[in-house]
Amino acid sequence: MRLTLLQAVIATLASAVLMFLLRAFPFMLFSKRKPPKLLSFIEQYIPAMVIGVLIIYCLIDPKYMTFTASPWGIPAIAGVISTVFLHLWKRNSMISIFGGTIIYMVLEYLI
Repeated sequence: MRLTLLQAVIATLASAVLMFLLRAFPFMLFSKRKPPKLLSFIEQYIPAMVIGVLIIYCLIDPKYMTFTASPWGIPAIAGVISTVFLHLWKRNSMISIFGGTIIYMVLEYLI
């Protein structure tokens, strides 16, 4: 089923309004009062937990657990080590994530 131009515009506008309201909701809700302790806990600890899950997810591939494959997991291990080093050095999540990803992708391409 194809949408007409008017239907596509209406769907796009409805999606944009809904997205705006969903993003503005926390600011409207907590502008006059302090957020609950659970939300403060999530804000403080979730980023580190997400990074931990991503590291486990990236290294869980069986080809990194054996030394029979050609790159022997060197790109993944170098990416993780460089991410940790960059984060300890610069204390900037964006630099460490992008730096580790770039090192991983370059080594994956070259090896």
